[in-house]
Amino acid sequence: MTVDGTEITAELVRDLLRDQHPDLADRPIRLGARGWDNQLWRLGDDLAVRLPWATAAADALLLHEYRWLPLLAPHLPLPVPVPQRLGQPSARFPRPWIVTTWVPGEPADRAPVTRAAEAADALAAFLTALHRPAPAGAPTGRNRGGPLAEHAAGFEHGLAEVTELGLVADPDAVRAVWADAVTAPGWTGPALWLHGDLHPANVLTAGGTFCGVIDFGDLFAGDPAYDLAAVWVLLPDGAADRCLEAYGPALDPATVRRSRGCAAVRALAALLIADAGVHGRPGGKASWGPPAEAALRRLVATAR
Repeated sequence: MTVDGTEITAELVRDLLRDQHPDLADRPIRLGARGWDNQLWRLGDDLAVRLPWATAAADALLLHEYRWLPLLAPHLPLPVPVPQRLGQPSARFPRPWIVTTWVPGEPADRAPVTRAAEAADALAAFLTALHRPAPAGAPTGRNRGGPLAEHAAGFEHGLAEVTELGLVADPDAVRAVWADAVTAPGWTGPALWLHGDLHPANVLTAGGTFCGVIDFGDLFAGDPAYDLAAVWVLLPDGAADRCLEAYGPALDPATVRRSRGCAAVRALAALLIADAGVHGRPGGKASWGPPAEAALRRLVATAR
């Protein structure tokens, strides 16, 4: 069910296509995935219908993805879901929706990277291509992209919760990572294009390395440290340095330090989401736990 009580089914998707994009309505339709903000329904082999369902904010995110991602996609070295058609709100479904290309692969939270060197190079190439100055009018992040200190309360709250749940062995070591990151000089360069949500469920793998990046709903302009957190969250042990060295834009030590703090915040949030999944609470995703635990372990180990 969506937040307004609409049940999304294959029949509904087909009816929406018949009304607005009838040339696509006869293609096979099957459920692809239920994400945090959107459901994805496969449309034949090469397309998908993306419909907002679980959050009220998803509409605006979907629309700015539709506007901006087609401009960036040709420059990116990994496949991404490129919006092709826009669906308007209607009596059948009172929210916007889009038709995009389908990107094959398995989410990295279910199929982790095993070829560390290839994955580090692929991630560096993707971030290098994406992190270009954004134009005036580019979207800003939802509580992301600005000074890291703005997330201090969220970090402390997350750390307290995971500590109480027994999910972090050494909270003081995690706090030390954060303290180093939050005292690093802030970003003074131009606002760069950022994916904004590079966690393991939004990066696809095949054959042990990355093969695609999905869910650009949080696409925005800001501090590249927010995306470089993926180096600590997505890559296997020992691969971070290779990725950072291969990253194209000038990379100063302060940005690396801030990226570690961003990674710590993301890992703590993922641990709480994973714990909800383990105990069957709504919104929980148990597969997010192991990557988050590994990320915190790497951050603490490299800080010593």
